[in-house]
Amino acid sequence: MRRRSFLKGAGVVTILVAGGGVWRAFDQGVFSAGTGPAYLPWEDWRKGTNDGLLGLVRAAILAASPHNTQPWLFKVTEGAIELYLDPRRNVGALDPFLREAHIGMGCALENLVLAAVAKGSALVVTLVPGKLGPIPAATGPVLVARVAIAACIQELDERYEAIPRRHTNRSPYLPHRPIPPPFLDALSHLADDETDVRLFLIGPEADRKTFVALSAAANAELYSDPEVIRANERWLRQDWGELQEHRDGLTIDAFGLPPFMTGAAKMLPAQLLRRVAARGAMSGYADLMSSAPLIGIIAVHDRYDREQCLRAGRIWQRAHLLATARGLAGRPCNEAVELIDHEKALGRPPKQAGLLAEIIRDGSWEPTFVFYMGYATQAARPSPRRPVDTVVL
Repeated sequence: MRRRSFLKGAGVVTILVAGGGVWRAFDQGVFSAGTGPAYLPWEDWRKGTNDGLLGLVRAAILAASPHNTQPWLFKVTEGAIELYLDPRRNVGALDPFLREAHIGMGCALENLVLAAVAKGSALVVTLVPGKLGPIPAATGPVLVARVAIAACIQELDERYEAIPRRHTNRSPYLPHRPIPPPFLDALSHLADDETDVRLFLIGPEADRKTFVALSAAANAELYSDPEVIRANERWLRQDWGELQEHRDGLTIDAFGLPPFMTGAAKMLPAQLLRRVAARGAMSGYADLMSSAPLIGIIAVHDRYDREQCLRAGRIWQRAHLLATARGLAGRPCNEAVELIDHEKALGRPPKQAGLLAEIIRDGSWEPTFVFYMGYATQAARPSPRRPVDTVVL
């Protein structure tokens, strides 16, 4: 955003930051959203520097991940790419079994596969089996998938074209703007080739209200735990210099706030911002969810099966890219499932799993990822990304 337009639209900021505060505004990136080294991977993609196997990695690193932790590492060999999970890049008590981290790995795998097919490559994807457990004390990379690559006929896909435009949109949505039936039909068939993944769509208003209430209650319970709050704060990048250094995490620019509030939030002291963010997570979340006309639930037969987590991640990435290609916005809303992990980690009775089973009305499936979609009131901003040379083993 240009300085002039920002000040014109939010002149109060000049009062707020008087006496040296304007300098802080520049120092905190108030006028530099989406710029700097942390955002170069998005620009690298647009410049077309995507040839060879490293080009496939460039696609993979633009995928979604929990709290933008980017838990991936890649080993590139002749004719193959191996995907490794970095257990150190976790969100602690919010993902105590690395279930969501593995879903993020599945998102990266889907981007990589789409890019390979678009470049004219045939693939053999091998997922590493296993069961998820508590976050390991050992922090070495864990192999989760291997992609063998050979030449084939080039096949473009609208989802591939959407890779550089896919961003999580946390702004309010337009609740009364209907989602086109052709999109709903395409979305509902995204998991047709999977035997262990199923996609449930919640459209009727009464069902959505029930699920929003369930999610809001789960959100409040989760963020009443100091360990969850600490895990969340670890990935909050308020300081502009820290953001550019780490190139990951949750940024104020991506919160979906109006421009003035975004600028003001960047000016807040870190401790105050964390308190405000925690309160906002508990108070305004239900309103945001309620503004979306569609809620989706990705379910598997076993939410702690590694392969099924990876497959679920591929479906979410597929869905989000499809939405982006068709002009819709999307956002994860996983608290209802995260509470299942939370209860399990603390040894509590599994109440939340039963509540979710009632929502989907099919006890043979276990929800593992939840999202909502619709038309957003404002465009989403990109999140920072670590460059390829830092994620290749």
